[in-house]
Amino acid sequence: MTQPDMPIPADTKHGPASSPVGHGKRRFARVMFYTHLWTGLAATGILLLVAVTGILLNHKGALGFMPDVPNEPSGEFAAALPMAELAAAAESAVGPEVAASGIDRMDVRPSKGLIKVRFADRRVMEVTLDIHSARVLHVGERNDVFLEKLHSGEIFGGLWTLLSDAAAVLVLLLLGTGYWLWLYPKTRL
Repeated sequence: MTQPDMPIPADTKHGPASSPVGHGKRRFARVMFYTHLWTGLAATGILLLVAVTGILLNHKGALGFMPDVPNEPSGEFAAALPMAELAAAAESAVGPEVAASGIDRMDVRPSKGLIKVRFADRRVMEVTLDIHSARVLHVGERNDVFLEKLHSGEIFGGLWTLLSDAAAVLVLLLLGTGYWLWLYPKTRL
């Protein structure tokens, strides 16, 4: 003899996964998964570029990208020559062609008693001078400037700032979706 069908309560009819709350969590998990997947793919190139150039820049001295110019300070920083005089000495050390390109930046190292004057020419020449005597310590190309500009995005122009901001937002999205998928693994696809 067969037993009569007993009515099944509405909330357990198809199991907890089909309830509106369970279905919403599953849908949200799917959105999180695909957001995480595509965000990760989009951010990979930018993150690789920043990571690799950052590692190379951390070791630019050992890799020979930047010259190491030893110098002992010959006086107090307050007794250093004026910047204009140091700039003129650097310009005379590289000649008129490079000097005509203009000075890109001047990096003063008081503890070493020197200043590095970088020019805006195509080869990126740099003159290192003693800040007290304007004696030329080194003249040469800076081989790390390309890496610095690539790392900072300066090489790509002003639009890179927006792309860099977008990459930062993507990383935040990756972190958020990754943690959500890790904390709630049972709601995955």
